[in-house]
Amino acid sequence: MHLNKTEAQARADDIQVFRRELARLSEEGVLTLGGNVRASITAHHDRLLGELERSFDIDRDRRASQLSLGMRIASFLGALALAAAIVTLFQKFWGLLSTPVQVITLVGAALGSLLLTEVVRRFDRSAYFCKLAALVAFACFVLNLSMLGQIFNITPSDKALLAWAALALLLAYRFNLRLLLVAGLCCIAAFIAARMGTWNGMYWLDLGKRPENFFPVALTLFVVPSLLDQRRYAGFAATYRLFALLVLFLPMLVLANWGSGSYLDWAVSHIENFYQILGFFCAAGVIALGVGKGWNEVVNCGAVFFVVFLYTKFYDWCWDWMPKYLFFLVIAMSAVVFLLVFQRLRRLGLSSREVGP
Repeated sequence: MHLNKTEAQARADDIQVFRRELARLSEEGVLTLGGNVRASITAHHDRLLGELERSFDIDRDRRASQLSLGMRIASFLGALALAAAIVTLFQKFWGLLSTPVQVITLVGAALGSLLLTEVVRRFDRSAYFCKLAALVAFACFVLNLSMLGQIFNITPSDKALLAWAALALLLAYRFNLRLLLVAGLCCIAAFIAARMGTWNGMYWLDLGKRPENFFPVALTLFVVPSLLDQRRYAGFAATYRLFALLVLFLPMLVLANWGSGSYLDWAVSHIENFYQILGFFCAAGVIALGVGKGWNEVVNCGAVFFVVFLYTKFYDWCWDWMPKYLFFLVIAMSAVVFLLVFQRLRRLGLSSREVGP
């Protein structure tokens, strides 16, 4: 059975929905299965659920799903707390250690945490402890490079972002961890933006002063799931697309309100108006693309930024001169219009699925 954990969980959820609906149909007298047929279906589903639970540690019911959510939150908070404990421990005793001991400690912490992550993976079927160890390993590696640079008085460089990104992506794909995927993508985005800034005469730490440096990153990351198959990794394709859209729209939103940060040699007001209009068209295009492809995260992100672009510009245009009651009334009416439009899009999506094969 070639499934990932998300697909296995979806199959288990479908089985539970089927059982509940079958029970309702039986109570309503619409469909009553014979004893042998019902027993055969139940045995098959029980066997399938057992296989999925052994292979993927799925949640067999709603209670288990709620507990799993709590375990994920606890794992994340535990990783943050453990990483903070390591950093503060190093800071407390760092000055008491000689330089060779400092280097050995840093390298040992990074390599040891990586080895521990791999060992935990072999014994942790649920993967929660493995993910905790992977996050700690990444934190130790970031601390390693940062502290080694301070020890040997190395000038900070954007190349460290590449090393951090490489390890984050390696851990993300090795242990199927979307949080580390996001960390790796953040490092890649920062590196490319910093590198483009240095090519234009900026210091790499000033990468945020030119938001347009992030646009190539957004376009590149958005097409990655189309070029590289991500089906083995649950949620990775959606994460790439959503992260790319954030990297596209957030700088665009900044430039729509702070035109002086642009490379364009135009008047500031013209730059802001240009990016405001571009934001509208890009958001609308993203919504249309998401509806056509069935990418819910793309549709939702495009809708959010379309509304944000609209309301920020509407505030700039109307807040000072329009009566406040009229301002909020117009916003309320525009919200109603958006509801009608999205309802129409939803119906179109449903009808297209019904007509499709």
